[in-house]
Amino acid sequence: MKFTLSWLKSHLDTTATLGQIEIGLTAIGLEVEGIIDPSKHLGGFVVGHVLEAEKHPNADKLRLCKVESGSGILQVVCGAPNARAGLKVILAQPGTFIPHNGEVLKKGNVRGVESQGMMCSWRELGIGEDHDGIAELDADAKVGASLLDIMSFDPMIEISVTPNRVDCLGVRGVARDLAAFGLGTLKPLLVEPVPGSFKSPIGVRLDFTPETQAACPLFAGRMIRGVTNGESPQWLKDRLTAIGLRPISALVDITNFFTYDLCRPLHVFDAAKVTGDIRARLAMSGETLVALNGKTYELDESMTVIADEAGPEALAGIMGGEHSGCTEATTDVFLEAAYFDPIRTAATGRRLEILSDARFRFERGVDPAFVVPSMELATRMILDLCGGEASEPVIAGTEPDWQKSIVLRPGRVAELGGVEVPLARMEAILNDLGCAVAEHADGLLVNPPSWRGDITAEHDLVEEVIRINGYDNIPSLPLPRPPMPKPVLTPGQRRAAWVRRQLASRGLVETVTWSFLPEAQAKLFGGGAPEMHLANPISSDLDVMRPSVLPNLVTASGRNADRGMKDLGLFEIGPQFDGPEPGQQRQVAAGIRAGRARGRHWAEPARAVDAFDAKADAMAAIAAAGGNPDSFQVGTEAPGWYHPGRSGSLKLGNKPVAFFGELHPGVLNSLDVKGPVVGFELFLEALPPTKAKATKAKPLLKASAFQPLDRDFAFILDASVAADAVVRAAKGADKALVAEVAVFDLYEGDKVAAGKKSLAITVTLQPTEKTLTDEEIEAVGAKIVAAVAKATGGELRG
Repeated sequence: MKFTLSWLKSHLDTTATLGQIEIGLTAIGLEVEGIIDPSKHLGGFVVGHVLEAEKHPNADKLRLCKVESGSGILQVVCGAPNARAGLKVILAQPGTFIPHNGEVLKKGNVRGVESQGMMCSWRELGIGEDHDGIAELDADAKVGASLLDIMSFDPMIEISVTPNRVDCLGVRGVARDLAAFGLGTLKPLLVEPVPGSFKSPIGVRLDFTPETQAACPLFAGRMIRGVTNGESPQWLKDRLTAIGLRPISALVDITNFFTYDLCRPLHVFDAAKVTGDIRARLAMSGETLVALNGKTYELDESMTVIADEAGPEALAGIMGGEHSGCTEATTDVFLEAAYFDPIRTAATGRRLEILSDARFRFERGVDPAFVVPSMELATRMILDLCGGEASEPVIAGTEPDWQKSIVLRPGRVAELGGVEVPLARMEAILNDLGCAVAEHADGLLVNPPSWRGDITAEHDLVEEVIRINGYDNIPSLPLPRPPMPKPVLTPGQRRAAWVRRQLASRGLVETVTWSFLPEAQAKLFGGGAPEMHLANPISSDLDVMRPSVLPNLVTASGRNADRGMKDLGLFEIGPQFDGPEPGQQRQVAAGIRAGRARGRHWAEPARAVDAFDAKADAMAAIAAAGGNPDSFQVGTEAPGWYHPGRSGSLKLGNKPVAFFGELHPGVLNSLDVKGPVVGFELFLEALPPTKAKATKAKPLLKASAFQPLDRDFAFILDASVAADAVVRAAKGADKALVAEVAVFDLYEGDKVAAGKKSLAITVTLQPTEKTLTDEEIEAVGAKIVAAVAKATGGELRG
């Protein structure tokens, strides 16, 4: 909803500043979306006087002007067709901010002639779209005067209106709320009936069945003859232009004005184009209407139309028709004011995909008691601006029943809103909002006004009292602190999430495949028993519960290879089924790698994936799940779908926890997938649970809040010393801080003595209690050097 400050003040008698109004609007729930104040960027513009306007020496369509700025004469090159001597203009000098393009004006050179300023159009000032020529000021404007001193600029305010507040889709409704909030007084709205001087030759009627009469319960209108439909007065055009509406003609502009001013959409028909009487009815199947937007719409029996004897002339509550629209040649008009069913209006608008200002208000429920008064007010404005003579009103139907009586118990304000409001203050607020308030045994008996159809129960009244009293007056109270919530995820679910993140970080892509597969594939992986067949499979080739996750991953890699993606890694965390009974389902984290582990590169040779890649993935998954990879025994036993001699198992005691290795070529051939393909299967439920307290075998999973740091060491060692000895010695130097040790360089050559080698390691220090100081880091480094020297006899390389 948009309106200007002066428009608001036409309804609100107030001394509040623009800033106070902005705060007040947001405080009462009419959130300010933005304010455009044209004067904000116009301080640098002055009145200029064109002394000379000669033809540019190097351009036919440009003029070279001498312009008096009040502080000197400037040379200005101008292309406007109305640039001429004697004109008073709006002058921008170098250094002036131009609102239209957001740039600061500089001196320029136009076709070889210096231009020392710019004479502006209204669009360049950001206060209109007129760019046909430069703006012309009154001849008596003082040269050199600031533009702000000779013109007034009206700020435009845009607010966000919730769907229940249709009354605030009119400026008067906004003014009423601000008055109730205490930012002024609502000016009275005088409705004086216009006496008719003749009987309307056009009658109105409602053609509905008893079941559909709610589509339009009240229709009012009157004939106005002898009007002159010219341009609107400047004040009306300014108000419409300020909110983004294009002035069209006085008659149309008046109806648009009432839509925004009083939230009362109206319509005017060219009476000369109306055949017979006007009636509101439901459309008939097959009827069409060419609307004012130039589009043709097909109508049906669910839509309400305004029609004459010849057919539909308007979509009720949405848009008028092109045939009976008013033009400059219109001399007789029929003014329509009606109430239309909000639900039917909304449904029609959605079906026809028309969103108009009228529909926006009617579908929210406009004031049902304001139909006739709005017709009288619009009649008066038409007579004032367009002249003419009004007929007697013609009215069909009755005002819909909107009256309600609601009891407000004062204690409910504190109970529901959390704020104590005196009874007198409640009564004053409701009165200011237009409610009729009387005493009641339980508190107050409130009759909401006709324009507040959203007030239907006691809690709505409580909301209004709290809103106008001020949300800032609601005391802030801490919520009761509940006991520590129970974990939402089970330990198994958390473990699966840790494994998922780890495998994804290693470059494997997660997949989600079916939990069933063809019988032939199931038999390759130890399954396919009769009891594992599905009674009602989703397809004939997905008929057996899967005994392993690997076949689905392998066939997925084959489909990717067929499309050119031969080198990839996939993983899935899901169930595999060893039997049909409870307890015969296991949660498995399985993954595969296919093709090359490392592509072609100038620095290192390409290689295919191997069993050690799969073992590394399995070990990483175990570590992510909270296990200690160093505590697992590596065996050579693996199921038959792995390649013998290129596969293995990871055990805890005699219990297999994971299998890894290269998949058997025969299995791959049966699956029509080219190798090599390696994979692993980790049985998550076979891993020991993580403990709350740290033990030697199962350290506590506790992430540190402090950043780790790396330190590199290079040692001169005997060539026979194993690198593992150096790594173990460095790890044991300070078990509390040393998190990881890795070898990153080995050198044996003429730079070291014969029988010696240089081994470089990187040590990761992970503080858990505080950030380490330089002295503490040096102390840990000394421990590492000493530990390596003691274990291997190595010396720190200089």
